[in-house]
Amino acid sequence: MLPKSDVIAAIATAPGRGGIGVIRVSGYHLTDMVQAITGKQPQPRQFNYASFVDANGIILDQGLILFFPTPHSYTGEDVIELQGHGGPAVLQLVLQRCLDLGARLALPGEFTQRAFLNDKLDLAQAESVADLIDATTSQAAKSAMRSLMGDFSRVVHHLVSQLIDLRMLVEAMLDFPEEELDAPDYSKRDTKLKAISEQLQNTLIVAQQGSLLREGAQIVLIGQPNVGKSSLLNCLCGEEVALVSDEPGTTRDVIRQAIQIKGVPLHILDTAGLRESNDKVEMMGIERTRSTIKKADAIILMMDANLGISIKDEQILNELPINTPRIYIYNKIDILGEQPRIENKNTETLIYLSAKTGAGIQLLQDKLLSVLGWHHEAGVFMARERHIRALLNAQIHLSKALEMSNMAEFFAEELRLAQESLNSITGDFSADDLLGEIFSRFCIGK
Repeated sequence: MLPKSDVIAAIATAPGRGGIGVIRVSGYHLTDMVQAITGKQPQPRQFNYASFVDANGIILDQGLILFFPTPHSYTGEDVIELQGHGGPAVLQLVLQRCLDLGARLALPGEFTQRAFLNDKLDLAQAESVADLIDATTSQAAKSAMRSLMGDFSRVVHHLVSQLIDLRMLVEAMLDFPEEELDAPDYSKRDTKLKAISEQLQNTLIVAQQGSLLREGAQIVLIGQPNVGKSSLLNCLCGEEVALVSDEPGTTRDVIRQAIQIKGVPLHILDTAGLRESNDKVEMMGIERTRSTIKKADAIILMMDANLGISIKDEQILNELPINTPRIYIYNKIDILGEQPRIENKNTETLIYLSAKTGAGIQLLQDKLLSVLGWHHEAGVFMARERHIRALLNAQIHLSKALEMSNMAEFFAEELRLAQESLNSITGDFSADDLLGEIFSRFCIGK
């Protein structure tokens, strides 16, 4: 009988048929399980060819086995990987053999969670594992790998280290008030705070770039019927994803299409034209358009260059959220024989293009990235929404500390809260329910 330990097992490769399938097992004292499945004692970190057998010695599959003894493994525990053929049926047979020998099915993300709990990865690195798997562009994949290699964590740890130094200075000033403190002491404190705040701001900017790579952005196309929204969507996507017709009201519902511009994932939403209508189906589409606009990261308002801005366009403008970035598109310049161009009037951006011929599309793509705040930074790392919130909270606490520079106790408390916010990024300070939420979104087997 194998020892009753908390051993987990799962199929680590994607569902469906494949040339190779991998079953991963993690726990302690796995040598007996390896012996039972293969009849061999494999050498650590070396490929070993073996037959995988059931309890009666009948061969289930043949392939390679890898054994990583604790602590030099992904999870920090003993880990074995059985690499056989990638058929669903044969993988299930071998997995069931592992379960019969005392393992249990792994929960989503449990292998990576154990790596985090065993100090093989910090929380930011653990999250980047899922981000790397989910990356939809090459730029996003590279950024996720930088986070996995610890780039983001090192920046956060450096900020925390500097905060600790500053807190030590401030606490010393609190603990020994009778000591002689002259102006340079306070000057040193304020200089350190300013330097930390500047570094935090730079980190936030890079993190927001990484968040855009991970989450993408929602770009909503709106305008009157038949101004060319569907044509523009097709042009941006490079394929016919929306019906194009001279008949107004062709688009009855929101059409979503994922694209990428310079490695940045964007979700383009073509909406039903905003107008008065007695058609119930079209009215439902128009209502969905209004709902979609409220969630947009940027709005493209399309107009016919032949007609210019009309009263109905003005009515549409009055419905738009005030704080959402806008780009005004004047379409169909091919009919007028004009060249594509971009104009800036006050705070508004006007782009003249032809969705039919594609003239001026590059101007639109560049402007889209600009209004979303994208400016390619060397060494961008992947960041999540919770990372952005933590950095913003730390920034808020540092700002409050600056405001309370004459109240030493409050100053010290704001520094402590700022450090706590930063520590939550790497998991040095994290609630259990947060960990459960994070790892439940992972793939099973990872």
